[in-house]
Amino acid sequence: MLAEKKSIEVIDLFCGIGGLSYGMLQSGMKIVAGFDIDKTCQYAYEHNNKAKFFYEDIKKVEGNFVSNLYHKTSVKVLAGCAPCQPFSAYAFKLKEKDSNKYDLLYEFGRIAAAVLPEIITMENVPHIMNFKLKPVLKDFVATLESNGYKVSINKVFCPDYGIPQARKRLVLLASRYGEIELMPPTHTPDKYVTVKDTIGTLPPIESGEKCKTDPFHVSRALTSKNMQRIKATPYGGGWKDWDESLKLECHKKESGKQFGSVYGRMKWDAPSPTMTTYCVGLGNGRFGHPEQNRAISLREAALFQTFPFEYVFFPKGELVCMTKASRYIGNAVPPLLGKVIAESIKQHLNKYNVL
Repeated sequence: MLAEKKSIEVIDLFCGIGGLSYGMLQSGMKIVAGFDIDKTCQYAYEHNNKAKFFYEDIKKVEGNFVSNLYHKTSVKVLAGCAPCQPFSAYAFKLKEKDSNKYDLLYEFGRIAAAVLPEIITMENVPHIMNFKLKPVLKDFVATLESNGYKVSINKVFCPDYGIPQARKRLVLLASRYGEIELMPPTHTPDKYVTVKDTIGTLPPIESGEKCKTDPFHVSRALTSKNMQRIKATPYGGGWKDWDESLKLECHKKESGKQFGSVYGRMKWDAPSPTMTTYCVGLGNGRFGHPEQNRAISLREAALFQTFPFEYVFFPKGELVCMTKASRYIGNAVPPLLGKVIAESIKQHLNKYNVL
């Protein structure tokens, strides 16, 4: 009689609306639960991932509670992306003494050491590798290694895996079975998925307009001044192309000249810039549509993050809140990156004859 195939069960810490979970779900893994301190993420997480959402401060979550959510016979995966804002260079320099901003990865390590799942994965910003500023990653790895894990750390340029945005991330994989690696890139620069590939067929909309067939394809209304600015911005250009009368005072100063991408238009034949929590605001980056006189829509931002059209962000009948939605999108792990991580884990498990 053939042995029953083991299921792979995932618990997602800092889950947000579930980008990482969704990608792992698409790879055939069972999503058990997600934990997050933002209660407004609950509907999207549970609806799309068919998993339980726990509205909890991770600092108050006990390891035995997490352990008991898994089935005893499953391959247990503990996943998560500790909020990355504290690990920016700016935060390190100016908030060095605020330890509460840096201890979420220590909490991840505490739970991992208590649960001892077979596999752990963590996604974050590459800057977390700068140990001179704060050794949180070094300490996290030490915790895992002291508990019997083999750890790999990978710098990922998202277009290398078919994600249509120039997002740079760090992906950590750890296993109690043996050496584990992220799968090789799937795309070369000449095959990168571009802005045109991603949003080129969407219906055109105006600034502040909502698409009649897709309420999530909605753009933020521009002020009259910003409308003048976007009209004065050539394809692929930015504020440096404007007449002096349109430039902001901050950009005329030496310190402002480094922010060359703000108010910029994207290019059709390249991946988009990194989606942030302010990605639908024209003045927050190169978030102008390549041709239309507006910033990108929520739908376009979601597609750059590889959320499919069927992903539901709000309950039926609830108005789409642009501020909430752009925060959800910008904070998420791209589902396609989640799938890449999941496929890497499955390859590892097959290598060690676990499945």
